[in-house]
Amino acid sequence: MSEILFEYIRQGSYVKVTAIEPETKTEASVVVPASLNQEQMNLQALQKLNYVLRKKVEE
Repeated sequence: MSEILFEYIRQGSYVKVTAIEPETKTEASVVVPASLNQEQMNLQALQKLNYVLRKKVEE
């Protein structure tokens, strides 16, 4: 993974954070409280993306 893109969509007191790995075109989204800072949001989304990528390898 050379690059990860993040997208943020705020909805009230929550933010939907999507982590995108452009090489494999894999995306993973999490919904987190808006009170988290950007680094914490990115970490949550990145952990989910890593989980999704591991699952793809296992298939």
